[in-house]
Amino acid sequence: MDFEFNFGWMVAGLVIAAVGGAVVFFYRPIAENLANGASSYERIKLFGVIAIVVGLLVTANLHILVLQLLVKFITGK
Repeated sequence: MDFEFNFGWMVAGLVIAAVGGAVVFFYRPIAENLANGASSYERIKLFGVIAIVVGLLVTANLHILVLQLLVKFITGK
């Protein structure tokens, strides 16, 4: 697969990373209102960090490469 930069994916990745950053920044109110409170603070921060990593992969248009490797690993082809 050839690498091809795309501005649409870059913008989408930046939005995903920004939302993940907001989740990490505002994890306490999110955990208290949407989850079980103090028992899920770390889990909410983890989801935010995962969203930031996925956003950076999408920004660099590398998510397709990761998905292809995952499918090849699962199917064995």
